[in-house]
Amino acid sequence: MYNDRIYLTPQDLLEKEFKIDARGYRPQEVDKFLDMVIRDYTEYNSIIKKQQNEIKDLMDDNQKLKQEIRSLNEKLEISKSSESNTKTLTNVDLLKRISQLEKVVFGKEE
Repeated sequence: MYNDRIYLTPQDLLEKEFKIDARGYRPQEVDKFLDMVIRDYTEYNSIIKKQQNEIKDLMDDNQKLKQEIRSLNEKLEISKSSESNTKTLTNVDLLKRISQLEKVVFGKEE
């Protein structure tokens, strides 16, 4: 992900050697500074890897939750349609029962 934008590795920094000129920098200061850069660079790499793993885990969790939402929505739709069928059947059953009770109470024969 970030590897295509990063040109130097900590190892590249560690192995880099500069030519010494008569008026050049002190090699000890350059080495000390490069050691600090290497430490920071290594830390940045570990932070990036950790965040990439965290992103992957979060994306996986997100995918699972989306799948669960779809599943629950399907169950809800099935439940709603089943409930409406149950109400319809219950109303029909109630009408039949009322009709039978009317026959018994009023003595109507059809």
